[in-house]
Amino acid sequence: MKALFWISLFTVFYTFIGYGLVLYLMVRVRRLFAPKKTMSEAEDTLPTLTLVIAAYNEAEILEEKIENTKKLRYPEGKLEILFVTDGSTDGSEEVIARHEGIRGMHSPERRGKIHAIHRAMATVRTDAVVFTDANTFLNEDALIRMARHYADPKVGAVSGEKRVMVDAVADATAGEGLYWKYESALKKWDSELYSVVGAAGELFSVRTALYEDVPADTVLDDFMISMKIAQKGYKIVYEPEAYAMEHGSENIKEELKRKIRIAAGGMQSIIRLNSLLNPVSYPLLSFQYISHRVLRWTVTPLLMILCLFSNMVIVADNQSLVYTGLLVAQIAFYTAALGGLLLEQRKLKVKALFVPYYFCMMNYAVLAGIHRYFFSGQNAAWEKARRKAIATVDARKMEEA
Repeated sequence: MKALFWISLFTVFYTFIGYGLVLYLMVRVRRLFAPKKTMSEAEDTLPTLTLVIAAYNEAEILEEKIENTKKLRYPEGKLEILFVTDGSTDGSEEVIARHEGIRGMHSPERRGKIHAIHRAMATVRTDAVVFTDANTFLNEDALIRMARHYADPKVGAVSGEKRVMVDAVADATAGEGLYWKYESALKKWDSELYSVVGAAGELFSVRTALYEDVPADTVLDDFMISMKIAQKGYKIVYEPEAYAMEHGSENIKEELKRKIRIAAGGMQSIIRLNSLLNPVSYPLLSFQYISHRVLRWTVTPLLMILCLFSNMVIVADNQSLVYTGLLVAQIAFYTAALGGLLLEQRKLKVKALFVPYYFCMMNYAVLAGIHRYFFSGQNAAWEKARRKAIATVDARKMEEA
């Protein structure tokens, strides 16, 4: 029982904290032997780009999105902007048609985001393509910051940074912002060591020649598209100076819905990308992939439960200070999470309790997502999670964020 406890505890610690420490040390060592490269942003070195925005029933914010898009800096004649509004019933295609210099594609049939992406990519002729969501706002230099990486022939994709705007009136979704700050740090180190393990759909880019259609039922299309490029031996670079701003989920219920979908998609991705689990074929990438993604999306939530109950059994049989202290720490953590849940239901604000609450919610979502994938199924054309009301976001505010 003790061996089971320590294996569970070590795996949980490694997944959420230990990997970050190991990764940071590896990056520090690498810096001693690989000096930082300078990247050119000269117009003649930048590739031609197509910016693809898939928008489903986003008419109420499309004007703001278009205004933000028109402010993006990129050499004249090298950028094409494409909005795909397939399945929209709110007049989104009419909003797009009112703007010159923007190409629109529309089909009345709703077949999911990935089908819309496939239709768009069949028309792309530029060197690279950038994908972003309709409900996010980009900083003015985002495209240049991403495109400059393609001067390196080993780079096959570039992931931008997701930034969550947390309202002053905090609820449990404030944990989403903290989570993404930590994720951003891990992604920076992943990228510096070798490659990011997957791109976020809010903002990512790929070399057009390397793009490969993924199955129509793919849940995490952004993750699959980028990792299939990594499978071919190319790197996915993380570029924090290119970022997409979006509001957090409307409430914890909406955030949980989103996390369960991601977890179901994560399990689907692990099965379909099973070759990446082979460290012989992908030494560094496999290490990063398993440490950063696979453990989180599979065994770690189960091991958290096992760690608690095995600790209880040990303490019941052996009143040692070490095991008793660890059990007290676990109980205190889950009590804080429960307190966060109760306060969130009463709309009370105690941010210190939102972190353990959000952490437990994420891990519950993994278990629910695994169950959904194997027993209920996850439709690729899902009902999106509602976000907090989006106010106009200007470039100055974004640069200060």
